[in-house]
Amino acid sequence: MRTRHTPAAPGHAAVPRHIAIIMDGNGRWAKRRLMPRVAGHRKGVEALRGVIRACAERGVAHLTVFAFSSENWRRPPDEVTLLMELFVRALESEVTRLHQNDIRFRVIGDLSGFSERIQTLIRDAETRTRDNTRLTLTVAANYGGRWDLVQAVKKLMLSGVAPDAVNETNLTGQLSLADLPEPDLFIRTGGEQRISNFLLWQLAYTELYFTETLWPDFDSDALDAAIASYRKRERRFGRTSEQVQSVRGAAE
Repeated sequence: MRTRHTPAAPGHAAVPRHIAIIMDGNGRWAKRRLMPRVAGHRKGVEALRGVIRACAERGVAHLTVFAFSSENWRRPPDEVTLLMELFVRALESEVTRLHQNDIRFRVIGDLSGFSERIQTLIRDAETRTRDNTRLTLTVAANYGGRWDLVQAVKKLMLSGVAPDAVNETNLTGQLSLADLPEPDLFIRTGGEQRISNFLLWQLAYTELYFTETLWPDFDSDALDAAIASYRKRERRFGRTSEQVQSVRGAAE
């Protein structure tokens, strides 16, 4: 019996509505080829372009990618500088392509950590593409899941919500992805098996998929393999397997 505090479980579509990805392995990809790390990051941008296209073609409505975490500032200064330059070039060169393909672009994270130029490019890109509907591409930059929760709590406090009135619904409403469905499928490339402070709240019931494939090598076939794995999962959301099968049978 469902209590009034428990939301109804979402359905299980053949294609995830929302995919979240940690794009890991750029540096190792370059190292294996005796290339500088930035070459791996450049190749990673190409891989992202292909995955965006593949998601749009397969009917995925939302794609959220972890591009730069709040912890990534700890990397060597030269690499951080090159990553910022690459971010600028990507914003300058990719937004027109996204707009032409009816893709909405947005960035979540603490943008105050970026240069004014980057902040302006982000704002302009978001404004230009805000009415596009084919796919929403969200880039998490200077983002951390803990930061997201803290800023959500601060917003609740500033809005005057009493402690006894705080609940999952109004806290969720203050998170960076409040207007999107929670991810159905999480993918991490590069062989690591952790979520690394990415969408901590939103991934509570997400299906997790880890692959040894380094991000620059992650293509449409690799995406299809991840989606195929997702289709085999039984998403119970606290229910029994029999209940899930009963719901599926009724839907069919």
